[in-house]
Amino acid sequence: MASTSASASSSSHPWPVEPSPPVAYLSRKALPIKRHDAEPLTREDVQFDLLHHIFSDKSAVFTNPTPGGNPIPGKAAKVTFPELYVSALYNSSKCSKVLREKMVETPAFAIELAKISLLTNVGRINTTMAFFPEMKTALRTYHPVPSLQKTDGNAQDAPRIKNCLKAALLPSEMKTAPPSSPDEILERRRAGQRPPTTIVNLVFVLANHAAPLASVHFDGVLNFLDLFLPHKDLASADRSRAFLWLAYHYLESADGENPFDDDYSRRNPGKAPFLHKMTEHEMETENVDTAEEIAWGKRMSNQRNAFLQKLVNSTEEEKKAKTGIRQYVPANKNPLRRPKQFGQRQEASRDEGAFMYYVPQPSAASLHESTKRPPLQLQSHPHAHLQNRHAIFPSVSRTRPRTMLQQAWHIVNTTDPLADSDEDIETADEHVLLDYTRRVEVLSHLQGTFGRP
Repeated sequence: MASTSASASSSSHPWPVEPSPPVAYLSRKALPIKRHDAEPLTREDVQFDLLHHIFSDKSAVFTNPTPGGNPIPGKAAKVTFPELYVSALYNSSKCSKVLREKMVETPAFAIELAKISLLTNVGRINTTMAFFPEMKTALRTYHPVPSLQKTDGNAQDAPRIKNCLKAALLPSEMKTAPPSSPDEILERRRAGQRPPTTIVNLVFVLANHAAPLASVHFDGVLNFLDLFLPHKDLASADRSRAFLWLAYHYLESADGENPFDDDYSRRNPGKAPFLHKMTEHEMETENVDTAEEIAWGKRMSNQRNAFLQKLVNSTEEEKKAKTGIRQYVPANKNPLRRPKQFGQRQEASRDEGAFMYYVPQPSAASLHESTKRPPLQLQSHPHAHLQNRHAIFPSVSRTRPRTMLQQAWHIVNTTDPLADSDEDIETADEHVLLDYTRRVEVLSHLQGTFGRP
């Protein structure tokens, strides 16, 4: 019976059971916001209430790494989290001068930029997103963020924000690599370096080590990345408190009292504050878009669609304008003269432009007629092509021949001195050909006279 039961159990599961995905695997897979081009990012997408609680905290408990390089002058050694994060962006080597001036002139814009940067910091916004409708590259998709673009519509794009974040380093980290693991950050802090790294680099490290830290600071199922994902049952205020607790734990002190502690974290050292579950009524009141934000998002989406349509139409018009361009060639007023040098030709094109005239395509009858003509028989004389000039071009007028002196004087007055005299012989008139023939005869005579032994 035992063998029968064993065989029955094995037949019911012919394939081995797949292990459950590791902690934070599902969180990282669902982490980036995925929306179509011109689709607005709602408050639910960006978790607006979570960001609001984080950047509204007034606890000045974080060490200011750059007291003299703060966008808000006169700040003390201890700053709040919003001031700490904005200062990190402001002092980044990749932060442009225009962006710095905008952050100083409009502090509300600095907070909005910091919120979008924090979402980029954790990987919620990937580098394929842009936040201005006039973006042309096909590698980006435009997305208005109504809740975070109330002071300035141009919030850069995700690649520029990512570069700014990567360059947000401490002065001591300019020559050496910043810490890349939670243990390295704690070692530097225990060694007396405070802060041991920037808040931006800390967020990168916590996001990259979300799986192993899930059992250290949470219950083993929840992890750092889950704090930024839409959770229907976890309050935004509790998640923001857990995030600030982690920031203080690694940047300031991991042993003493944490200003963001609650009763649960005090009873369980090393654990983040407890996350309460919301009621249905509380869930309905979080991350609700306002009517003004919905209208603005639709207006910006329409503006983006109109911009793309205009771009497509202009591209099609350019293609139509280019059709048949090979049927036009530049006119040459004097075919006997060589075109000017590059610099001269470029200067002339700037002033008057090149005239284009239409060249009709040869008909089938003319092509057939040309194939009937017998091939031209040239004489065996080495200069026969000069003597048979009138046989090839019978339309050339026969005028009174010039003397060699008259032809030389004519060339001096009518020919470009920089032109090559041996170029375009086949297009020359009978005077030029006669002059060439006379020169060849003189050279042959001289060769025969002085070349004899």
